[in-house]
Amino acid sequence: MTATRVLVLNSGSSSVKYQLLDMRDGARLAQGLVERIGEETSRLKHTPLTGGGGESREQNRPIADHEEALKAVAGELAHDGLGLDSPELAAIGHRVVHGGKFFTQPTVIDDAVLKEVERLIPVAPLHNPANLTGIRTAMALRPDLPQVAVFDTAFHTTMPESASRYAIDVKTADEHRIRRYGFHGTSHAYVSRRTAELLGKEPEEVNVIVLHLGNGASASAVRGGVCVETSMGLTPLEGLVMGTRSGDVDPAVIFHLMRVGNMSADEIDVLLNKKSGLIGLCGDNDMREIRRRIDEGDQEARLAFDIYIHRLKKYIGAYYAVLGRVDAVAFTAGVGENAAPVREAAVSGLEELGLTVDGELNSVRSDEARIISPEYARVAVAVVPTDEELEIARQTYALVGDSDRRHA
Repeated sequence: MTATRVLVLNSGSSSVKYQLLDMRDGARLAQGLVERIGEETSRLKHTPLTGGGGESREQNRPIADHEEALKAVAGELAHDGLGLDSPELAAIGHRVVHGGKFFTQPTVIDDAVLKEVERLIPVAPLHNPANLTGIRTAMALRPDLPQVAVFDTAFHTTMPESASRYAIDVKTADEHRIRRYGFHGTSHAYVSRRTAELLGKEPEEVNVIVLHLGNGASASAVRGGVCVETSMGLTPLEGLVMGTRSGDVDPAVIFHLMRVGNMSADEIDVLLNKKSGLIGLCGDNDMREIRRRIDEGDQEARLAFDIYIHRLKKYIGAYYAVLGRVDAVAFTAGVGENAAPVREAAVSGLEELGLTVDGELNSVRSDEARIISPEYARVAVAVVPTDEELEIARQTYALVGDSDRRHA
């Protein structure tokens, strides 16, 4: 029997998201989420998707740690005949947020990989520890199975030094690994390639600006399938205005808050990462609620929306200049896929750059990738639902398949 299934794990500090896919056709067999791990009451929601789908099942009970969480996931999968001991399971693919400069491709995990991911914890203190916990737990459950790390930063490692370097002392930057890494790379890779398909072209033929707009938000400039610039930097804090993150600020703001506001480094970290962006500007980080408030005449919400759009337009214009020629601008993630007013406002006034949307096409709600610009537009504007789990599964299966062929 040929093993064609891949289990994708995304381990957070107190959660595990998972999907099981069959790589013969990319079909999802099951998906679920374990959340509030380590709290008094945890929750596991599991949804079988085989045979036309099934009813979701929930467990609400204490789940002490990631090991217990993955064992519970394994039990739910086994209940559906999809257990981790199945010979049809080819590999487990793990989302790893930070791969630094070293990891440029999906990588089969061994002790050396684990050590390097651990060494990168100082530049990803919120994410890499949780990713490592999930990996080690899965390896303990299935030590015989290939485990593959797919890095959020990998797609952006093709950026030239002129884009990835900060203009600070080189020796200091190298000593402390300070450079622009970028994030959401799995999404940007998937969406840029899917956009090319939507245009009926190969990725190598297309220049795309990808706008991943969720609670976290980032932009990328992709030339011929290769990332040449992205908005996030050393951490996911740089760039666009986000749900709770500030995005770009003058670095001297930090010194000012230390000296004048008597704030500690940790307090400023919390301010910029958790109390800024849309929630800092108007008290809401849900774009639907912000739009509702705007419709009711709320000026605070209107200003927050305008700041969000202003920053977004700046990046569209900047990446247009970086690419020289743009074939498409693709909106993705929660806000990008669902908020028609954001898409309309982001390209409004950019008609001279060939950007415009058709009001009727833009207002359509759909889970399908689609073009929302009029036929005459010089640059296509697209909505492309992202699928990071499928991208992780594809990269994982491609790597394991290549390895199998080499050792056949």
